[in-house]
Amino acid sequence: MQTIIYGGDAYLTGDDIADALLSYGRALGEEERAELVEIPVQEPDGSVVTAKFLIGPASQIVAKQVPGSGPELEAPELVDRLRTLTRGVESPTGAPVEMRDDTAYDLG
Repeated sequence: MQTIIYGGDAYLTGDDIADALLSYGRALGEEERAELVEIPVQEPDGSVVTAKFLIGPASQIVAKQVPGSGPELEAPELVDRLRTLTRGVESPTGAPVEMRDDTAYDLG
């Protein structure tokens, strides 16, 4: 488990979740973009709630390992989605361009 420190508060979440959040934040920061991301975090009483983070170029996020903090908090679908979004920011792809067959093009 890792503690994410954001805006002066600490949020306990799983290793993969924290790593994916930081990677996405780094990618967004490099592109001067910001996004709202929701992740599960564990409260001191053990309950799991959702926390919303605004991440982007101005985000100051720190994650640190927390030894012996109980069972790992996992969200594989969220981690996959964040990794996909990160790849999309790092290597954007455009939509295919469709060309009509009956169009004449002047190639110079």
